[in-house]
Amino acid sequence: MKPRVRFAPSPTGYLHIGGARTALFNWLYARHTGGTFVLRIEDTDAARNTQEAVEVILHGLRWLGLDWDEGPTSGEGSHPSKGDYGPYFQSERGENYKRRVQELKDKGFAYEHEGAVKFRMQREPILIPDLVVGDVERKLTDREELDPDFVIVRSDGQPVFHFVNVVDDLEMKITHVIRGEDHLSNTAKHIALFRAFGVEPPKYAHIPLILNIDGTKMSKRDKGASLASYQEDGFLAEALNNYLCLLGWSPKDNTEKLSIADVVERFDLPQILRHNARFDFEKLLWLQGEYCRELSNDKFYELGLHALAKSGLDTKSLPADYVKAALETCRGKIKIFSELPAYAGFYFRDDIAYDPELAKKSFVPENKPRLQKLRDAFAAADPFTAGAIEAALKATATELGVKVGVLVHPVRLACTGNPSGPSLYHLLEVLGKEKALARIDRALVNF
Repeated sequence: MKPRVRFAPSPTGYLHIGGARTALFNWLYARHTGGTFVLRIEDTDAARNTQEAVEVILHGLRWLGLDWDEGPTSGEGSHPSKGDYGPYFQSERGENYKRRVQELKDKGFAYEHEGAVKFRMQREPILIPDLVVGDVERKLTDREELDPDFVIVRSDGQPVFHFVNVVDDLEMKITHVIRGEDHLSNTAKHIALFRAFGVEPPKYAHIPLILNIDGTKMSKRDKGASLASYQEDGFLAEALNNYLCLLGWSPKDNTEKLSIADVVERFDLPQILRHNARFDFEKLLWLQGEYCRELSNDKFYELGLHALAKSGLDTKSLPADYVKAALETCRGKIKIFSELPAYAGFYFRDDIAYDPELAKKSFVPENKPRLQKLRDAFAAADPFTAGAIEAALKATATELGVKVGVLVHPVRLACTGNPSGPSLYHLLEVLGKEKALARIDRALVNF
């Protein structure tokens, strides 16, 4: 039987980056082995689950390209998030759980207790053969020795995580459970439940946790913990997928930049590392920059427009050729698209705000006649191209007996408001002579 794996998130908040990595590892293993990837939403906790959280999970997985392979069809439920099929929702599988609870009662493995149902846990140590961690023997703690049995259905009639998790894995014929190492402590209970149902448990592979760069556990409040934050900041899914692959897994030749097709070909469970992975944001930014440079012109333009619109900058009222030329000067200069409005917003607004620190240094009395002379040289430049602009600036600097930088800084500040940005000569060409001169004139008033 080919492997069957699953990702089973709870819709109680945002999709954590660790959960996204777990989904990715399951998806990679399914694709590597020609197996099946199942998505199951564990939404039995009605008090904490939200439809918004479900949508966040589905949107995040689709953005990463992690497509699932099966689920209920239109005839097996009517959840508003369903497409042609799936995912599975535990809230729609209540009858399965009731039937399985009764099965355990009939076998003597479960019993009523103060309105709840408890599972009769075995007293002997349980060996957990794990494909990543190795063999782990789980013994009852001193506290558990007093009462090792655990609740599988609460007094309000709701089945608990341990129980529904096992029932669904059993009925969905899951062969491999690939999940975070923090779930290892639950696994002995799960194995005992599988055996009570008379079946062998799936193979387990508990993958290392993701830590902050300083070795502390990544909490919800830490930078980079939410998958949605990467979508909002304009990261590329290809770059994030590539980086997540390297958190706890390593190809044999230590290659770092890998397409998802390359990873699918190489990925296997024995290569998952035992030690916890540290999230290095700078390394992710490096990969992002590498992928960003490889974008087609059309894709870069599309993502750039989205980032500008999101920040409130209007590009629709401007000629398409102007917008494309402006964005072209930003290629290779930004790593994430959320940087674009600050980096190149001056192209799309007339109310330029000057960087205050640079204004103190550049808008000084001795620079006013220099900038005025440069303005006159620009006015005479024909055509107003990057080459002609550069020649005019250098000739003016020579005439004034100053270094080029003496003119570059005030004119950049006058036209962009920033101390750095796209190539000065090219950005001035894109702005055009009329707009560039108008901005220089405005700056001259501020001296």
